[in-house]
Amino acid sequence: MAEKLHMVNKGPFNAAVKANRQVGKRFNKLTLCFSDSGGKAFAKIVPGQFAQIDLSRTALPPKEAIPEELADSSRRDILLRRPFSFCDVIVDGDETIVEVLYCVVGPATLRMTTLKEGDAVSVIGPLGNGFSVPADKRLAILASGGMGAPPLQHLANVLVKEYPEIKVVAIAGAKSKEEIPFDPKRFSKCEFESIITTDDGSEGLSGFVTEHLESYLDEYKQPEKEIVIYGCGPEVMLAKVARIANSRDIDCQVSMERRMACGTGLCQGCAVECRVEASKESIYKMCCTDGPVFDSKEIVFSL
Repeated sequence: MAEKLHMVNKGPFNAAVKANRQVGKRFNKLTLCFSDSGGKAFAKIVPGQFAQIDLSRTALPPKEAIPEELADSSRRDILLRRPFSFCDVIVDGDETIVEVLYCVVGPATLRMTTLKEGDAVSVIGPLGNGFSVPADKRLAILASGGMGAPPLQHLANVLVKEYPEIKVVAIAGAKSKEEIPFDPKRFSKCEFESIITTDDGSEGLSGFVTEHLESYLDEYKQPEKEIVIYGCGPEVMLAKVARIANSRDIDCQVSMERRMACGTGLCQGCAVECRVEASKESIYKMCCTDGPVFDSKEIVFSL
């Protein structure tokens, strides 16, 4: 009975579009408002969790607004919901307002750009397991790569507001200035130290996030047991973040990315290879239900 009730509370819920604005060359921010049962469900969302949004009935933009590289794929039917994490969540009484930062990369996100204030969107969630805050931590480092920023932005806001004893530092990178999905001057709405990096040096520090993560750990003499690293981004970056954390015996949680068709574990399409404790064997867990956030020591990175 408890399990069935748990599933019912995941929706689907109807959310009202409050805003949908462009924040970069390929980046948009969608603001949704949940009320009633949806407002209560999403008021409890944990940073790192996600939702599945139905875009099947959303219209395409005018032909002249469709990027040339998406001209052919834009005509595909959108049959499955798409997973999105959140960059901010605001609870206001019975209403919960969430912000979704998304990159226009295919037919679904292209249609997403046409959503306007007052439109209704069907959403299932919150889904999956998010980030946790281990006891006795004094430094939280948020390692973000590209579109790995949103759940870490949400996490940063929660840490600053609810864990004042923890120093928060974001090390956020992208390939170039144009690929940074947020204002380079401010990683999130709260004030804390942010280090911006780009592979080509066009914004912030030159180099990879992982390079500057190692440098920061070398310079900042915090006891390892008091540090936690949170990572979200390309898997090759997460593999390196995990190795850095493991080599220094630092707690580390990473948000994995897989193609999640159903979001509830039914399709079995988002498997993540994980180690079995005290064994050389591995098992597969579902990114959508067991994750998307995992302890980095658990993941078998193939990169």
